[in-house]
Amino acid sequence: MAPAAGDAPADPAAELIAELTRRGLRIAVAESLTGGLVTAEMTRIPGASLAVSGGIVAYDTGVKRSLLGVPADLLAAEGAVHPEVARRMADGVRRALAVDERPADVGLATTGVAGPDPQDGKAVGTVYVGVATADGTEAITLDLAGVGGRDAIRAATVRAAIDAALARVRERS
Repeated sequence: MAPAAGDAPADPAAELIAELTRRGLRIAVAESLTGGLVTAEMTRIPGASLAVSGGIVAYDTGVKRSLLGVPADLLAAEGAVHPEVARRMADGVRRALAVDERPADVGLATTGVAGPDPQDGKAVGTVYVGVATADGTEAITLDLAGVGGRDAIRAATVRAAIDAALARVRERS
């Protein structure tokens, strides 16, 4: 049932935590440009500990490589802002934050350029969100240049990442 006019908008983070919990799934997050904001948004929901394994802020390229397993040659060739980097981060965080040797069911990652300056030839507002499950890994490309400054780009990325994870969880049978 759609909310009535005037009702508060849906809370995607609460919906994601509810879906993960209902299905007995766990999520792990690797964040670059969002610096922990995605994980913070999810963990503000009561009961999130049932679904959130944790988060890694991989702001430094070396952390992407050493902790998340993003290949050094990929980072050297493409830089940190690239769809394949987002995919590798999402896949890597599933394993990095395994619980009892069981990888997280969903890996979620953010990388991009929040500004104020371009990075590695990528324009401000260029963002990639990676989502990984045992069924495969994908990267979503976002152009957030028109949403505002650095904080607005980061906030829009948080929302897009949570929406992407929620869509992926709902696709699972």
